[in-house]
Amino acid sequence: MRLEAVSISNFRCYAEEIRVELDDLTTFVGRNDIGKSTILEALEIFFNGDIVSMEQGDAHVHNADKNVLITCEFSDLPRTLTLDAGAETTLADEYLLAEDGRLKIRKIFDCSNKKPSADVVVIAYHPTAADCGNLLELKEKDLQKKVKDLGLKVALKGNPGMRRAIWEAVGDLQLQEVVIPVGRSKEDVKRIWEQIDPHLPIFALFQSDRSSRDSDDEVQSPMKAAVAAAIAEVQDDIARIQAKVREKAEEIALNTHAALATIDPNLARELVPEFTPPTASKWQGLFALGLNTDDGIPLNKRGSGVRRLVLVSFFKAEAERRLKTSAKRSIIYAIEEPETAQHPNNQRILIESFKALAEDSGCQVLLTTHSPGFASSLPQESIRYVSRDSETKKPEIQSGVDVFDQVAAALGVTPDSRVQILVCVEGPTDVLALKALSKALHQSDSTLPNLALDGRLAFVVLGGGTLEHWVNQHYLRGLNKREVHIYDADVPDYAESVKQVNARGDGSWAVITAKHEIESYLHKAAIAQAFSFAIEVTDHPVGGKATPKVFGEAFAAHVGHGKPLKDSTAKRKLAQQAFPYMTAAMLDERDPNGEVREWFRRMGAMLS
Repeated sequence: MRLEAVSISNFRCYAEEIRVELDDLTTFVGRNDIGKSTILEALEIFFNGDIVSMEQGDAHVHNADKNVLITCEFSDLPRTLTLDAGAETTLADEYLLAEDGRLKIRKIFDCSNKKPSADVVVIAYHPTAADCGNLLELKEKDLQKKVKDLGLKVALKGNPGMRRAIWEAVGDLQLQEVVIPVGRSKEDVKRIWEQIDPHLPIFALFQSDRSSRDSDDEVQSPMKAAVAAAIAEVQDDIARIQAKVREKAEEIALNTHAALATIDPNLARELVPEFTPPTASKWQGLFALGLNTDDGIPLNKRGSGVRRLVLVSFFKAEAERRLKTSAKRSIIYAIEEPETAQHPNNQRILIESFKALAEDSGCQVLLTTHSPGFASSLPQESIRYVSRDSETKKPEIQSGVDVFDQVAAALGVTPDSRVQILVCVEGPTDVLALKALSKALHQSDSTLPNLALDGRLAFVVLGGGTLEHWVNQHYLRGLNKREVHIYDADVPDYAESVKQVNARGDGSWAVITAKHEIESYLHKAAIAQAFSFAIEVTDHPVGGKATPKVFGEAFAAHVGHGKPLKDSTAKRKLAQQAFPYMTAAMLDERDPNGEVREWFRRMGAMLS
């Protein structure tokens, strides 16, 4: 399941409901004490309630109503569920989905109680017509009676089938958004939540200011997440163990029942075995994972810098692991201010690891930051700006290009004053590719600029990019800087743009790649080193398949996903992982005419 959005109402600073859509990578930016961490903690309460739990004082102080509402919307839903013994059905067939097809789950906490507990409801587009709005609450015998009363010809076994027959017989179901309680003790509706709960994503929260006590150190949370991820990936084995235990336990219970019947038949009629398997959290509680450093010194006894370095390593390793495996249950990593106490080099590693994790189809990453250096390297589309209305002082969460000037101003992200040349490209993957290629060529010829380090060249990403790229584009394009435009050959319309740039006469120039696209300059050895499998890289599409598509299909086959990667995802993986393995010798083999080398030679000649 994928978390698409969260709504929070009456929780701390959020007096009124505030809703935010979430991407694969979502970054909450804003000033200190503005409500960024509150969003992540609301999600921790919704999914776990371990690191952060709902407390009596969490309801908004100025609201008389003390009910806190946290609502999550999900897509990528389980194909089938067993809401009734032995009978499979779907959420859609049971009218348990919202009008937009998402699963909308709300947890309600009554903070007038000393220890608030959650009441769980599903908000669904559900039948409200007479005599058919509460079918999920009815037991089998009650459904059988309804079926008989309506004279329906349907098997009187299997509750989903009887419900479906009743709904079909009604005709106009008068579908409306209704609240369906599923956390009550009533067995029939409680089973709905018991079936949904195991499919929810694993949620792992990492807080930058958490305690460094032995029992709550910087290492414990990553290792708990590692155990949770491992358990999720052996869920089929766990299910088989539980089924075997259930079989043996019920066999013993039935034998006891039979023996009791010979002693007191009246009492035996009321003895019914009911098996309750352990929850996922109980399985996780059975295992602990610790780490010792040199000389057997526990990691929690080392300095905070070392401990936090483990956090960097955890995300880097997890990103690489998930690239090579097919995880069945999705996971959400939520990290508060990951840049805390990290060297800039480690921050860059973290950013690239987060991007790589977010590329995985079963993984989402949520971040908070108020660091201009860290935020400037994050993708534009990931940014959610948290602020307060200047008049009402109410919290606001905004996204989109329209708020980037506010983000830049709030965080102090400014263009680099050293910039002499603007390098204009189509997208963020082109930036990574050109930086990697220039670095490789610079290592063999120091007269060529290294775009990864040279502050005299700034990228302008015409189709998106990072906040830093947007700032450069927004502020620098009006300063009459000379420009270099490099476009892929796969879009014929770019030819006219190239002509216009080359006709300026101000020293700017533009080219279209001789090959199909920037990925066509990759060497197959670089791809093999990055991903442990080989593909043929061609200058132009073969059979309608360009390099990203060929790679996307091969990657899916290699990790066992089955479904090929989208071209955009394939491009990002190649840019992030394959291009860094490129050497000057590899590029010379793929580009014997020296086209790419000439781009960088011309850029170097433009620099003073």
